[in-house]
Amino acid sequence: MAQSTNDICCSEFKPAKLDKKTHVWKNKLFLKGTVMQFMHFPLNMGTVISKMFAKIENAEAMPANTEDFLMLCYDPSPWKSEIHMTVSKEIAGETMVALSGTFLSKVYDGPYYMVPKWMKDMENYAKEEGKTVEKMYFHYAYCPKCAQKYGHNYCVAFAQVK
Repeated sequence: MAQSTNDICCSEFKPAKLDKKTHVWKNKLFLKGTVMQFMHFPLNMGTVISKMFAKIENAEAMPANTEDFLMLCYDPSPWKSEIHMTVSKEIAGETMVALSGTFLSKVYDGPYYMVPKWMKDMENYAKEEGKTVEKMYFHYAYCPKCAQKYGHNYCVAFAQVK
């Protein structure tokens, strides 16, 4: 995330970097947080994200290249969401997750309510690639303010496949 004087806090997203790509991760390290939800609608996401960023900054664990930063969201139920933020090292006393496997990514642009449609599209894309989706994560490229300023609300689906 880049700070600037014109109220844009999110680095400009380049869709081609993640659209229709394959990623092989071996123990890719993330800080894990949990967001309370009501029927998949987040209730305390801003607070959780702010606290997670503070922990990453205090531990000096932000990836060297901020363009490589990912914040992956996974909803295991309508009542909670898991947030996984890329880090460069383990943070003592915090819940860490290491993701390994093959992931397909595809970029979408639109409002949050489109996620179910994007999930179906991502499953079809994986099928076209000869893969089966095991788990799906979503990365939102911009915060709401920056999405408005850039004129796009990019979301990247990351499907862990086999």
